Amino acid sequence: MAHSDASSARPHITAAVDGSAHADEALRWAVDEAARRGLALRILHAWPPLAAHGGRDTDRAESRRILGDADLLARDSAPGLAIATVDAVDTVGAALTAESESAALLVLGSRGRGGFRSLLLGSTSLTAASVARCPVVVVRARSGDAPSAPPEVVVGVDGREPADAVLAFAFEEAAARPGTRLRIVHGWRPEDWTLPGGPVFTRADVEARADRGLAEATAGWSEKYPQVDVVRDRASGPPATALVRSSAGAVVTVVGRRVPATSLGLRLSPVAHAVLLHAHGPVAVVPHR
Repeated sequence: MAHSDASSARPHITAAVDGSAHADEALRWAVDEAARRGLALRILHAWPPLAAHGGRDTDRAESRRILGDADLLARDSAPGLAIATVDAVDTVGAALTAESESAALLVLGSRGRGGFRSLLLGSTSLTAASVARCPVVVVRARSGDAPSAPPEVVVGVDGREPADAVLAFAFEEAAARPGTRLRIVHGWRPEDWTLPGGPVFTRADVEARADRGLAEATAGWSEKYPQVDVVRDRASGPPATALVRSSAGAVVTVVGRRVPATSLGLRLSPVAHAVLLHAHGPVAVVPHR
C-alpha cells in the first residue's frame, strides 16, 4: 500500500470516546484503520475543567473508567497495535481541535451519550468535521444494504474545483483495502457547466464539458495507484443526492471541506453537511485549499 506524506509525518490515528455505543463503534473502525495503515492509535476522552455534579474526583474517575474500557476493547480487537490513552481536561471541541494538529486521522461516533435518538448527527461530530486540521471520519451504524461486492470507497469530486488532498485520501483508503474499488462520483447539474451570458449549449455539449472537467480533476491518480480499480460516475442531479445514493454500498464515503483563507466564512459546504447527515455508513471529511 502507498502511504501519503501526511501519514508518514503524522504517525497516529486518534479515536475520541465517551463511553457510548456510538463511540465504541467508531473505536473499532479506528482500530481496523490503524492496523491497516500501520499507524499507532491514540484514544482520547475529554472532560470539562468545571466540575460536574459529582465533583472533579468523580469526573476524573469516570474518564479513567471510559479510557480503560476503550483500551481493553482496542487491545482485544488488535493485539500488538501500539495504543496510548489521552485523558484531556478540556472542552471536547478544544481537545479535538488540538488533537487534529498532529493526528493523521480523527475518528468519532455519529452521536455521543448526550445525543437525542432523533438526531442523525451530534454537535461534537459536526464541529470536529467543520474545524479539524486533519481528515475526520464520522462513523455511524450502517443503514440499508450491506457494502457492495466488490467493496467500494466513494469520493465526491467537483470537476470545477480539483482537490488533490481529497483524491489522495480516497485513493489511499482504497489501496489499503485489497480488492476495493474506488468510485469517483461527479454529481453535476447542467446550469453549473454553462456560462452566464455565453452561447447556448446543447445537453450533449454540457455533458462533454462536465466529462472534461472530471477527467482533468482526476488526471494522473490511476498512474500513482495502479492497483486501484476506478469507476468514474457522472451523475446528473444534486451532488449530495448522488453521493448519499452511492454511500449505500460504500465502506466509506469521502467528501472535501475547503479551508477558508480567514477564520470567517462557511466551514462545511452544503454538500458535505448533507452527506454527513444522510449517508448510509462512515463519512470522511478531508480539509483542502
